[in-house]
Amino acid sequence: MNDTVKHERPDPAPAGAPTGQTPYSAWMRTDMLHSLQHPVSDHPGEHAWITSVQVSELYWMLIIREIQIAQAQLRADDLAQACRTLQRVVAHHEPLNATWRSIAWMTPTDLLSILSRAVATYGKDTALQGWTYRQMVYLLGIKQAEHLQHFMPQPQRWDQLNKVLAEPSLYDDVLAYLHRRGLAVPAAVLDRDFSVPYEPGKAVEQVWRDIYAGQDDNLGLQQLGETLCDIAEGFSTWKHLHLMATRRTFGGRPAYFGTEGIAWLLPTMNEIPFPELWSARGFIGDPPAVCPHMRK
Repeated sequence: MNDTVKHERPDPAPAGAPTGQTPYSAWMRTDMLHSLQHPVSDHPGEHAWITSVQVSELYWMLIIREIQIAQAQLRADDLAQACRTLQRVVAHHEPLNATWRSIAWMTPTDLLSILSRAVATYGKDTALQGWTYRQMVYLLGIKQAEHLQHFMPQPQRWDQLNKVLAEPSLYDDVLAYLHRRGLAVPAAVLDRDFSVPYEPGKAVEQVWRDIYAGQDDNLGLQQLGETLCDIAEGFSTWKHLHLMATRRTFGGRPAYFGTEGIAWLLPTMNEIPFPELWSARGFIGDPPAVCPHMRK
């Protein structure tokens, strides 16, 4: 009996497929992807650190693209599609926030062993000064022009961020949409310098209160409001996890540009997107007469 296996020559690769790659590898660029991690220390956990940060970068860019799509849909008065797009942003925050678990094992000794070599190789910096994170933050409406100074070595990115800084944020587009729907968003809110930090106001707070006034009225706008709240919670959760990781690995030592890390991060916890959507919560609904908060 002849047990020899006869190997047939495989069919040629599909037209246009790169030579020497499977369709999956060609589509996902796996060879390139797995060549992007370059540890600079001997610490066995550095690869986890690099991978976690690179995954975060990819999710930040994904969130940026989704927000820009939602802005275009709001400008086209397509509320249903805008809500659907923004719900994807909510979903993207789940795996983004979970990346912290990959490096939660780090002690100060672990992280400093890695960062000391990174600083010696590349210089001192922080992911919060990465252009991707900063663009996402600007799109969420937290406009801080002072952060542009960190991108002077990257003129192309400086131009890009300066443009985003001067353009409407997601919240600006939401308020413009509400205005077109006939809600009493003041003209001064719509016609302003978008590079200046947004100032919350009672009039916009009242708009959100009116949207939620009737349980069965304005359901689409209420869904928009709840989705925006979910996005703000996901963003704030990431910042909280970052703060706790800093407490755990740095303690009270200087971290960010010579500033003590915890002191640098704590004020950012109050930077919650879509402010009147939150402040209006204290006025939505009719509390029962026995509610202790009604007592003076």
